[in-house]
Amino acid sequence: MRGEIPSHTIYETDDFLAFLDINPSSPGHAQVIPKKHYRWVWDVPNAGDYFEAAKIVALAERRVWKTDWVLSKIVGDEIEHAHIWVYPHRDVAGDPSNFVENARLLRAALEEIKMGK
Repeated sequence: MRGEIPSHTIYETDDFLAFLDINPSSPGHAQVIPKKHYRWVWDVPNAGDYFEAAKIVALAERRVWKTDWVLSKIVGDEIEHAHIWVYPHRDVAGDPSNFVENARLLRAALEEIKMGK
């Protein structure tokens, strides 16, 4: 958020940001966070909008990696900022550490979704 740590942003609205996880379990493994600080996902006041942001990232992952098996996870003990992990199942083809290419593919899919394609 403050640009202190390099990241690969894939989706952004006025309130939410999605970026590739630095320790991916599969290609496209992303975190979706609110831009404003909330400790827990359950504290985010516009939770419907938050989950819509996570949903659009999941739809892009399905499109890019041609799978219906996209997982999400909310725990909250590892980072003291609300976050939702969204990631394709580990059996999809691709290199999880190829951040530049995975981000490019997801951004392109998100643009297609936005354009209604």
